[in-house]
Amino acid sequence: MTPTDDWLEAILRRDRAVTLGGILVLTVLAWIQLLRIGREMASMAAMGMAQMEPWTLDDGVLAAAMWVTMMVAMMLPTAAPMILVFTTVNRKRRVENAAPYVNTGLFTLAYLCVWGGFSVVAAAAQWGLHSAALLSADAMTATPFIGSALLVLAGIYQLTPLKAACLARCRTPLGFLLGEWREGRGGAFVMGLRHGLFCLGCCWILMALLFVGGVMNLTWVAAIAAFVLVEKLLPAGRVVSWSAGAVLLGWGLLALRHAW
Repeated sequence: MTPTDDWLEAILRRDRAVTLGGILVLTVLAWIQLLRIGREMASMAAMGMAQMEPWTLDDGVLAAAMWVTMMVAMMLPTAAPMILVFTTVNRKRRVENAAPYVNTGLFTLAYLCVWGGFSVVAAAAQWGLHSAALLSADAMTATPFIGSALLVLAGIYQLTPLKAACLARCRTPLGFLLGEWREGRGGAFVMGLRHGLFCLGCCWILMALLFVGGVMNLTWVAAIAAFVLVEKLLPAGRVVSWSAGAVLLGWGLLALRHAW
């Protein structure tokens, strides 16, 4: 390697370390907040304070904030490979082609904005289920029929071409960036939004399964997050996706039979 190559490699290592450190800090902070919320809710349930009272706007805002925190904790680590490749490509283009700077922070922010939008929708769904008495006040799980239907829907969606297409874009960071690259701050934001939309298309129904195991059941939250990470990173990720679809479909049909 020439000295220039050595210098570039050192810069790339530094950039990746800084980016990975930022992802790690945000993820850890989100999980700490989730643990705090989980303890508070467990204490309220133990004291019999969990009630089916009508929600206020403040309750809806707090629910949305809780969902945003969960999405950061669950989804940001799965986006790490894409963000790291983005950082590397960005630096190489700047050094080798004198290309303009494309902000990694804006790319990441746009990605999280997509999941923020999902969080608002999820909080609204939680509000609706709560108002219709279809959600338990303590565990925040949907009724057996709703839960079974979500499992069936998740199983079917895992087997669809749309799921496969979105998962493929999430699993190939370099291919995504080569096809989607845009210059400037606006370009970084648009790329982050597009990646977020593909990620949402891949995982939205898996996030909806939080209503099955409990919205603040942190073991269930961690299990779904781990599955999404495996699905995106393992070489046999598509096989994992199909297998999970078959399991979810069978589980849902069985649960639906008992719930009917």
